[in-house]
Amino acid sequence: MMPYTPAAIRMLESLGIPLGLVVARNLEEFAEASTLVVAEIDPAGKEHMLTPTAAQAWQRLTTAASLDGVDLHIVSAFRSVKRQVDIIERKIRQGLSIEKILEFSAPPFFSEHHTGCAIDVSTAGSEDLEPEFEETDAFAWLTMHAGDYGFEMSFPINNVSGYAYEPWHWRFMEAL
Repeated sequence: MMPYTPAAIRMLESLGIPLGLVVARNLEEFAEASTLVVAEIDPAGKEHMLTPTAAQAWQRLTTAASLDGVDLHIVSAFRSVKRQVDIIERKIRQGLSIEKILEFSAPPFFSEHHTGCAIDVSTAGSEDLEPEFEETDAFAWLTMHAGDYGFEMSFPINNVSGYAYEPWHWRFMEAL
């Protein structure tokens, strides 16, 4: 069994998420990033926050993509444990089963977005957070070049964490 913090276990219990589901999928617990900077401001004025290192890598990546004629923008970046709780609770209120929710959303304490290194990306003309993103020039560019900037796609088809395929979800790997 993965060693999870008491706070994470209490949160799972409070949301009715069986610890066994998390253990069976070998989900990693993530600490919330403590230092964040604005990586991008979207047209609506929302600030997307990342760790300083991830934000710098993202800016290098988007500059290179732009030079190749590829538009990339952040849909979602840092997400607090509290925000993740809100997302899960909203889906529970909508009547979704825990199993269905966990196909698409990580439990609080288990989202890569807590690290300040994960981003959901999109491109002009593409529906946000949809598998069809894989059909865009932006996805093709990311597939070829994201690794050069320390990013990798977290949830490919049949990923080990058991999440649905998310071609839009990329994580900066600080160890690179």
